[in-house]
Amino acid sequence: MTKANAFQTHPINHVDFSHEPVFMNKGIRSLHSLIHSIYQQDQRGLFITLDGTHGADLDGLLTKLRQQCDQDGITLTCDSTSSHVKPEAELRAEMARYLTDNRAFGYKASDVHPLQYFRQDARQALRASALAAESNGGIHVLHGPGAYMLAHREPDLAFYADYSRENQQRRHAEHMGSFGFGVSHDKVETYKNCLFLEWPVWETYRRDWLSIHGNRSDQQAYYIDLNRSHEPIWLSASCLAAVLNKAAQQPFRVKPFFAPGIWGGQYLKELCELPEAWPNCAWSFEPIAPENTLLLHVQHVTLEVPFTLLMEASPLEILGRRNVELFGHYFPIRFDYLDTIQGGNLSLQVHPLQSYAESTFNEHMTQQESYYIMRNAPGAKVYLGLKEKTTGAQLLDAAAHAHLHEEPLVLSSYVNEYETQPGDLYLIPPGTVHASGINNLVLEISSTTWWFTFKIYDYLRLDGDGKPRPMNPEHARHNVNDAMNTSAVVNGLIARPTVIERQAGNTLELLGQRDDLLFQVSRLSLHDTWRGDTRGEFVMYNLVEGDRVRLIPEAGGAAVEWGYAESYIIPACIGPYRLENLSGSPCKLIAARVNPDWNQPLLPPAMKSGMDGEGFDARRS
Repeated sequence: MTKANAFQTHPINHVDFSHEPVFMNKGIRSLHSLIHSIYQQDQRGLFITLDGTHGADLDGLLTKLRQQCDQDGITLTCDSTSSHVKPEAELRAEMARYLTDNRAFGYKASDVHPLQYFRQDARQALRASALAAESNGGIHVLHGPGAYMLAHREPDLAFYADYSRENQQRRHAEHMGSFGFGVSHDKVETYKNCLFLEWPVWETYRRDWLSIHGNRSDQQAYYIDLNRSHEPIWLSASCLAAVLNKAAQQPFRVKPFFAPGIWGGQYLKELCELPEAWPNCAWSFEPIAPENTLLLHVQHVTLEVPFTLLMEASPLEILGRRNVELFGHYFPIRFDYLDTIQGGNLSLQVHPLQSYAESTFNEHMTQQESYYIMRNAPGAKVYLGLKEKTTGAQLLDAAAHAHLHEEPLVLSSYVNEYETQPGDLYLIPPGTVHASGINNLVLEISSTTWWFTFKIYDYLRLDGDGKPRPMNPEHARHNVNDAMNTSAVVNGLIARPTVIERQAGNTLELLGQRDDLLFQVSRLSLHDTWRGDTRGEFVMYNLVEGDRVRLIPEAGGAAVEWGYAESYIIPACIGPYRLENLSGSPCKLIAARVNPDWNQPLLPPAMKSGMDGEGFDARRS
């Protein structure tokens, strides 16, 4: 077994600005020094907006700044935007279309303006408070989501304090609800509220905040990484834009996002040295673009930023022109692990058809999947496709009977089962019933969604919170494709490798490509050196066998190395490169890219910005 300490759970991407003036900063003291120096220039008063992602510890940050101000004899007053959010009952009523009464699924809020979260008199009340504070001198801070949008005038200093989705979900486990919705006691519903409402609205607001301030070097505007509240990392918005642009022009790896689950196994927990207190590890995402962050090491400081910021800053450099036309700035492919080794079976499930995802959830991309078997134990199985002469309706009726009478369902009576072997690839178009059985380590290569799983049967299990796992038969009934049966599986869903290129003793095989899947999967058997080329489109690699490889861009730039089970993204702009085997024995890499025959644009619905005339400029009228 590969040594556990070989896997990097916090991979660092070095971005070279060593020849530039120092612009990276860390710590409360340096932040206070900036504020103090600007205040000293005009002691009549200083107005600051401190925007922040929900869950970021703005109060803790302000408490420490207040202590510094007290030492310097400066008055610090604060207003919170959260104090002007509409009452929860009113907000729930207004957002009912997006939240729905379903525990797990909502409707994506692509047309909600962030101002809709706040009372109509919010800006007027905050203006009166700010003017009163400014008349007395000192420093006044308006803080919280929407601070810049609700400000009565252009601030003297503007900040955005960011916080990762991963950390937000840790706070959710401590009963923090989504923004505006109070305490939460249901993690499934809280995630739903974030996925369908909070993140579409407020991550769009963040994008536009950065776009405005990143292009205006004349402004005092700064981005703060507040993922470690005791040591904020900060830099100007314009410098952040430069860092992101440079990071997009080199191979990079996202920070993996791990999570335990009711069926999770033990292999990833050991491989990745995850906390002993965890019962298991079910998932590891690297990458699933909206969920992951990147660790960027710049001028001896490590900055953590959402992967989406990189995509929004430089989509052409990363994706390439064809893929931008198809997907905008949305990264379309994900790698993730499903670990059931010494764990349990996944639920029997199905993913929505494209038209259903769009009409029912306002989701631009459905969940297309494939399972690559990296490891297993003898006898491990995959369940895929309906048996001949079995319909989706029959399967759903049998599952309903099993749940009603608490009688186990024999899956093999309705669904094909196949014993797995390492190196197998199973293709799973939308509408295909499927599940991984116990004792598989699956590398899932899929389109970039993951919540849109309709569970049909889950072995009558309770979830980790003691509640029944939510089943979704009403959605599944509209999406099970009866044509995805034994014949379809045998003739098109079980990969049959085809050699498409040889270089000396190295071979590249095409494993999986279908018209109804936006991704293409190939496998490189690497003995020594392989010469590749992005040809204007990104490629993702995962080392599925072997110890270590190195990738060297031919046009210059630093080489990158990675080990077993780790993934790297090679941006479209890299062009020619060399892959070198450092393992001392043959190794294998899975490569994924957009299917060259895919021509269906799947663009995210336009999000309503908080930066338009109604949102920002109207405050000056």
